[in-house]
Amino acid sequence: MLMPAISCSNLGWTTPDGQSVLSGLDLRFQSERTALVGRNGVGKTTLLRLIAGDLTPSSGSITVQGRLASLRQAVQFGADERIADLWGVADAIALLRLAESGDASAEQLADADWTLESRIDAALKRVGLDVGPDTRLCTLSGGQRTRAALAGAILEAPDFLLLDEPTNNLDRAGRAAVAELVDGWRAGLILVSHDRELLERVDAIVELTGLGAQRYGGNWSHYRERKAVELTAAAHDLDIAERQVKQAARKAQIATERQQRRDAVGARKGARGDMPRILIGARKNQAEVSSAAGRHVAERLRAEAEDQAQAARSRVEILEPIRITLPSTGLAPDRIVLRLTDVSVGHDPATPLLEHVELLVEGPERIAITGPNGSGKTSLLATMAGTLLPLAGRIDRPVRHAVLDQTAALLDPALSIADNLARLHPELDENGRRALLAHFRFRGDAALQRVGSLSGGQMLRAGLACVLGSAPPPLLILDEPTNHLDLEAIEAVEAGLRGYDGALLVVSHDERFLDAIGITRRIALG
Repeated sequence: MLMPAISCSNLGWTTPDGQSVLSGLDLRFQSERTALVGRNGVGKTTLLRLIAGDLTPSSGSITVQGRLASLRQAVQFGADERIADLWGVADAIALLRLAESGDASAEQLADADWTLESRIDAALKRVGLDVGPDTRLCTLSGGQRTRAALAGAILEAPDFLLLDEPTNNLDRAGRAAVAELVDGWRAGLILVSHDRELLERVDAIVELTGLGAQRYGGNWSHYRERKAVELTAAAHDLDIAERQVKQAARKAQIATERQQRRDAVGARKGARGDMPRILIGARKNQAEVSSAAGRHVAERLRAEAEDQAQAARSRVEILEPIRITLPSTGLAPDRIVLRLTDVSVGHDPATPLLEHVELLVEGPERIAITGPNGSGKTSLLATMAGTLLPLAGRIDRPVRHAVLDQTAALLDPALSIADNLARLHPELDENGRRALLAHFRFRGDAALQRVGSLSGGQMLRAGLACVLGSAPPPLLILDEPTNHLDLEAIEAVEAGLRGYDGALLVVSHDERFLDAIGITRRIALG
């Protein structure tokens, strides 16, 4: 019997408009827990979809030995759909109910899956979800639906489980349930995630970059140690390559000057008239040939040195993290930033999510709003930001503020990244916009991409550039700012926010992120 395995051979995929996402990829996955990491837009989700069969390779092939099950980033469902419909087991459950009532025929009884209900209970328990298969999906929060989908993926004990950002939108309990599942998973698993707690639980990490795929044994901590060593080595190689470019240029200049001096000496001898004309012509031809040969050698050496330097620069750029440095907001320590007085939050006055909320934010406080899925965190944040009107009470925001949610709603999807930045920051000239976007890894033509064509992580990174990059306001309101960001971008945002001297209001389930940005106060809902 063949052991479960997934093999990708010379795999490539190109978008319908001709953009290459993956090219010449050779990978093999076996029965271990493997995480796919890499910068936004490099093709991690695309690779999972190719393996799952949702996309067809543009080139190369994928061979799958074993059964697959997938969890995607978003759970789509109809108005009356139940968990059993999401899993595709509604008919099988209906048959069991028919059998229990004594109304099933002998043929139907032969087709009944008598262990299904116990497996369903075990799968739901494994993801920490206390519901049944008849529960309607519309009654569940986004995080609960994600957990329900995860339970459906593990129901049939697949040989390979494909997880795409499984902890996005999950509260602490949901994230803990996923972490426990990964901890105990003994079959094959391919994980795309920016959740560092989850990445500490894998057996290997495969990094996708513009240079291809590289496998690293061990978890996230081991991977980061190796990457730090590689970055140091790449920077050293770049230093050597750039010195060689300068040396080649100097040698070419010296050779040119020497040849010019020899040519001048020959010209002076010819001008004296003491040399036969035929010899003068021969020497002239020889000098021209020698000069041309010297130029060709010098150009070849310069080109080879520059090619080596360019390769070294590319490697450093791939390894070098984003760096975000924010200017001061000038916020005074005693300045009132936000005040909520007897505020009720929600969409229906008859059923408010929160009532009688009182909050005073003064100076550069860093406040995290926490709580389980469905407790009203995002609605409270929207009310604080002014995008959702309070059902009752009063809100005062005496300072400038900016909001960034996980969908980057401040961006116009029909415009390019550069045009969005120009729209939101008209005080910047073109050079200023280009320089700012380059800090967020949108260089050259990348800044001209239409926002609607970006991946989730690229879109959020563009939103961060527009919010954080130029004259940040005294109050930043962030709703799950790390969702969809790649890991290097998360660390860059953490570093940038540590240097931010304004007030922060943050909703996030990522405890590492909250610790890294120095939260000073927590408001727990639910």
